Amino acid sequence: MRKIQGILLALTLGIASMAHAQATRTWVSGVGDDANPCSRTAPCKTFAGAISKTATGGIINAIDSAGFGAVTITKAITIDASPFMGGVLQSGATAIVVNALSTSAVTLRGLDIEGVSAATNGVRVLAASNVTIENCQIYGFSRGISLEGTVSLSVQVFNSTIKNNTNGIFSAPTAGTTKVFIDNVKCVKNSNNGYISGFNTDLSMSNSNFSGNGGTGVRIEQATFASIEATTIAANARGIECGVPGAATCVLSRSIVVKNTVFGTTRAGDGSGAAGTLTGFSNNVITGNAANNTVSGSSLQQ
Repeated sequence: MRKIQGILLALTLGIASMAHAQATRTWVSGVGDDANPCSRTAPCKTFAGAISKTATGGIINAIDSAGFGAVTITKAITIDASPFMGGVLQSGATAIVVNALSTSAVTLRGLDIEGVSAATNGVRVLAASNVTIENCQIYGFSRGISLEGTVSLSVQVFNSTIKNNTNGIFSAPTAGTTKVFIDNVKCVKNSNNGYISGFNTDLSMSNSNFSGNGGTGVRIEQATFASIEATTIAANARGIECGVPGAATCVLSRSIVVKNTVFGTTRAGDGSGAAGTLTGFSNNVITGNAANNTVSGSSLQQ
């Protein structure tokens, strides 16, 4: 009898263990239910419901276009709604928080992230090793993307639109260095700055458009470095600010800075109070701004 009871107990524990096992790949759907196992045939309804059933390093996929809710990410994971557009609608708070281990890689792909009623951040990054945001739309927040690293990390933003926020992309790490890579991004019609970074942020920007923002298109503060290539910065109040109020080094190449209503560029020595160095090449087009239509240096780029 005891032997039979032992076998039954082992079977019971095994079934319970299987029931609570985390899958490498899970699914969400607008007609799903978070009580489901998040399988392809029995999907969950929200990202928050699926993440607890997804293994570290796993993938959450969307089966259809729907609203999947806000989520806090505490482990390496990919959330991929493509080829659909996964909606995240948030009111008065942050839509997606990334606060994972310093060794974790996190990817957000194919998301439509909308803020209403004084929503704070579209994506807020606190800790991870590597965060990739691609093929996303982020709008309606105080900060579209807020990089507040508590550890050194790398953040890539690719093929995305960040619009109608107060600030589009904001970087102010509290520890370590945040390396930001931006490519093929439209950061437009934000009421203040398109991009702004403070201490301990290095920026590499290419093939992008930071235009129509109410404040500055690209504002580099403090002791940071920025490389801006093949980017349009137009019709903002201020085009590029480098080193306001602290020292910074900025390099501009193959870019267009036009029709900014206060000035095109500002850096140390131009009377603006900037303490940075903004250098460029003769392949830039800087014209038609209310003031400051030049950068230091005009050599041909090799």
